Amino acid sequence: MHLSHQSDNLRTDELLINMGPQHPSTHGVLRIIITTDGEIVKAAHPEIGYLHRCKEKHSENVDWMAVAPFVDRMDYLASMNNSMGYAIAVEKLMGVEVPRRAEYIRVIISELQRIASHQMAFGTYGLDIGAFTPFMHAFRDREKILDIFEAISGARLLYNYMWIGGTYRDITPEIVKQIKDYCEYFAGQVSQYNELLSYNKIFVERTANVGIMDRDLCWSYGLTGPMLRGAGIKWDLRKDEPYSIYSEVDFDVPVGKGEMG
Repeated sequence: MHLSHQSDNLRTDELLINMGPQHPSTHGVLRIIITTDGEIVKAAHPEIGYLHRCKEKHSENVDWMAVAPFVDRMDYLASMNNSMGYAIAVEKLMGVEVPRRAEYIRVIISELQRIASHQMAFGTYGLDIGAFTPFMHAFRDREKILDIFEAISGARLLYNYMWIGGTYRDITPEIVKQIKDYCEYFAGQVSQYNELLSYNKIFVERTANVGIMDRDLCWSYGLTGPMLRGAGIKWDLRKDEPYSIYSEVDFDVPVGKGEMG
């Protein structure tokens, strides 16, 4: 039997797929109507609104402080960062000067929140393609950050910690030690994360060169954050348009370097 590789001899049909809106493993869902031809996605039409909660309208009817809990919930995996952004905006409008200690606390806590958010993304990404071990490692380390957040705010998910003019309360020397210990611990885990997933041959084979967002496409669609830097564009607001005390902090902006790295 002779099998031809010519595409003319291969019959394909377009398939219309409803992706969402319900999925048992997620909270932040939407519906995307997808048209596929084999493994090629030819069209994708998102339907937004499933999680619309009228937060802006609610905020019009309460005072400044009462908006903070709403902002916390806009991304419950990065509540600290949302609250900090809102607090900075109101402080600029009111001309409020935040104490330097509070600024440093905010930045430290926000960076811990970024790590925790990335750990969630890292772990669930691996889980979605069948890699269970990275998920367990990421969530183990994320729990340590949540322990710190619980110690400073009393909560493990929605913190209401960043207040207008500073923070809900100061951090104790014990918490400072806890943060330092975690930073030292986690620095030694990064190479293991890379071995488990980032440089895992099976993971790379299943993800590299699929759904590529190159530099031009990122600029065209206004992508920001890790997606933009993953495409090799060295742009980070903390560095390029620094706020809070980021102008006083020395750090590098990592960017993607191809399939791995």
